[in-house]
Amino acid sequence: MSFKDHFSGHSNRYAQARPTYPTALIEYVAAQAPGRSLAWDCGAGNGQASVLLAERFAQVLATDASAQQLAHAMEHPRVTYRMAREQSCGLADGSADLVTVAQAAHWFDLESFYRECRRVLRPRGVIAIWCYGTHRVDPAIDEATRLFYDGTLDGCWPPERAMVDALYRTLDFPFDEFIAPSFELRCDWSLDQLLGYIETWSAVQRFFQAHGRSPMPDLTNALTPLFGDPAHVRAISWPVGLRAGRVIT
Repeated sequence: MSFKDHFSGHSNRYAQARPTYPTALIEYVAAQAPGRSLAWDCGAGNGQASVLLAERFAQVLATDASAQQLAHAMEHPRVTYRMAREQSCGLADGSADLVTVAQAAHWFDLESFYRECRRVLRPRGVIAIWCYGTHRVDPAIDEATRLFYDGTLDGCWPPERAMVDALYRTLDFPFDEFIAPSFELRCDWSLDQLLGYIETWSAVQRFFQAHGRSPMPDLTNALTPLFGDPAHVRAISWPVGLRAGRVIT
């Protein structure tokens, strides 16, 4: 089966430019698991969440369907990387304490993935899926970003992006869900770092394919006078949408 691959072509930039997940989020999902023996991080990409989980679990299996993403994965002695789709990870039945998906569940065949979660999770095992929405800096920069997001990139966003815009509230989640606290990603970035992150958006890549040019120069021109000194760092945040629950037995 093919998979929806929007990132392999720029996996190196993706690994360098994407924000990291907050420690509090990883601590929270790890604390819900019935044990700390094994976690499966599905759709792991370059392993941003995997290596954080490895500080809290004896073993982490990190799977992704993209060989290019895995080629840029972060090394950790307790993380095993494997190229695999969401419906078949290769773990034994009832072997995992926790299954996580960071910023990838909207690309999955969720019915097949959930079936695999039920197979590999031990009793009372936990599944946690999360995404992060559009970043926030200040009202002026946020408005310029919105015009780029909704205007320039109109028609370039894959339909699955709507699930991220809704912070996964619209996803079917047939588990014993518990109410999770709110989290957000935070970074202190220069303008170049912010633009480098935006350039990894799937819609930016699709715009280039459709028009034969990058949309980034126009955004750079719009943000430069708003950001101030390009070398100065600004506080940037992203809202996190988290769905977490236990396997229903």
